[in-house]
Amino acid sequence: MKSVILVLVPVLIGIVGQILLKKGMLQIGQFGVSPGELWPILLKMITNIYVIFGMLLYAVSAFLWLIVLSRMELSFAYPLLSTGYIFILLFSWLFFKEQVSLVRWSGVGVIWLGVYLISRS
Repeated sequence: MKSVILVLVPVLIGIVGQILLKKGMLQIGQFGVSPGELWPILLKMITNIYVIFGMLLYAVSAFLWLIVLSRMELSFAYPLLSTGYIFILLFSWLFFKEQVSLVRWSGVGVIWLGVYLISRS
């Protein structure tokens, strides 16, 4: 159980980072990748507080993941990253009021079952 918690910490930090990134990008809006559009949007991104903190948390998550990799088998730890899909779907539904179909909920149920089985190995 301790090893599962060790994996969940960087996963949850990464999830919070993703939520902040999404919130920041909702403020910035959609954009293209043409050179004329890219630089003004890039400036908005690097000055948006949600994007800044989202990237910071994502970096912290990556650093903590390196600690996980130094302590456990990759074949055990990496599949547990799938818990991120479960939480992202739930938080997207709760915080951003995204429509989540029954098929997506079912898919997350399958992922949860897989994570449960892996955590028991």
